[in-house]
Order: sequence, then C-alpha cells, then structure tokens
Amino acid sequence: MQRSIEKERSLERPFEKFSRLLWPWSEAKLVIFISVMAVLDYISTYSALKLTKHNQVAEVGPIAKWALETGGFLRLFFIDATVIAVLLLLASGARFLYTKWGFPGFGRTAFIFLLIPYAIFIFAVIFNNILVTFLGQ
Repeated sequence: MQRSIEKERSLERPFEKFSRLLWPWSEAKLVIFISVMAVLDYISTYSALKLTKHNQVAEVGPIAKWALETGGFLRLFFIDATVIAVLLLLASGARFLYTKWGFPGFGRTAFIFLLIPYAIFIFAVIFNNILVTFLGQ
C-alpha cells in the first residue's frame, strides 16, 4: 500500500505542472472567469435571440431551448446558474477530497480539468452569439 502511495506521489507533480500550464493563475481566478463568462453567455444569448431582425436564430442546446420555451429568459437564467453551481461544486469537491487524502496537486488538476472544458465551450458559444447578433442584422 505504501509503495502504491509513493507511486501516486511521483505522478502528482507532473499532473500539477500540466494543470498550471492550462491555467497558470489561482483557482479563485478560474471561478471568477467562469462566472463572468456565464454572464456574458446569458447576455449574448439574449442579444442573439432578441436583437436580430430575422427569426431564423434559435437556441440549439436542448436544456436551454426547453428553458426558453417553458419559462423564457428568467428560467434560462436559473438553469444556467444551477448548471454552473453544480459544476463548481463538483470541481471544489474533487479538489477538497484529493487535498484531504494528501494529494493537493491532484486536487488542483481535477479542479482545472473539470472547469477548463466548460470555459472553452462557453467562450465558443459567446463568440458564436456575438457573430449571430452582429452579422445577422
């Protein structure tokens, strides 16, 4: 068992270095970044759906589409907030457990690996929404 733990510790440092390559700043700054991006996603979705002159623009995400159809932008806001809260709780929980077990490097890596894909995806969505808003006029 001790040998297995030592083997894990030898892998911890490279994983932490890779996570710092992906996100060199603190985890708190990633949470802030994700939160700001979520607000920008909501605003850009609103602008793409409300400010374009033609009605050929629609939400393609199944959950967001359902939220808009059943409760409008207010429900979309609450669904987005819930999804982000759950994602942040999962990332924070993984970080907490790894740190509690004595592997803080793996904790940071899990935190970053859970949030960076969402950040990349949401960035692409915002970019698309802005293009649709301004090019669809």
